[in-house]
Amino acid sequence: MNTTLVNILVAATLLLTSPPGSSQPQALSQVAYSLSNRYSNTFVNDVFSDNILLTIAYINKSIKKGDPISWKSVQAEGEIAFSLKPGETFAFHDAVLDKYKGKIALTTNAHFNGEEGFRSDGWLIGDGVCHLASFMYVAAQKAGLEVEAPTDHDFAMIPNIEKKDGVSIYSENTLQNLYITNNQSKTIAFIFIHKDKNLTIRVEQVN
Repeated sequence: MNTTLVNILVAATLLLTSPPGSSQPQALSQVAYSLSNRYSNTFVNDVFSDNILLTIAYINKSIKKGDPISWKSVQAEGEIAFSLKPGETFAFHDAVLDKYKGKIALTTNAHFNGEEGFRSDGWLIGDGVCHLASFMYVAAQKAGLEVEAPTDHDFAMIPNIEKKDGVSIYSENTLQNLYITNNQSKTIAFIFIHKDKNLTIRVEQVN
């Protein structure tokens, strides 16, 4: 690989290593959201926040289905990243539309259910993952990437997200998914930074 992008554990430091002579990473977009205002009720807010951070841990593969959940580790501050080569597509989960079958380079590796450790607010297990998908949707759009979210989230408000940018996620429905395709000529990286109860998502061109 011309550029090595290492996925790291939550609470570790992001490592981006470029070979001699390569250009430095170029920021394409950056968005930031508070994890403290996901819902007005504190308990429900914490469920949303935990499910967001747990999804990021699954992206990073620091947690896999069946692993015991250490919430202290999940909630720890840190950075993780994933990369997409030109033409590669990320899907939020693995139930994908026919046109994307065989073309998905990676997903969150999660299905947002109780078996995977996702928390319930008393109504739904996995509440909060739609917020993360919406954050990623905005970041990808701002970066000029090809983005498709077939089902919007107009049935409920997502704080700090415009109604048009809300993404509905359900792991068994191909239409309730998020698809991000790298339409650039170089590899891009999604970098997730959790600090001070905020989540920042930066999209960079890395080679």
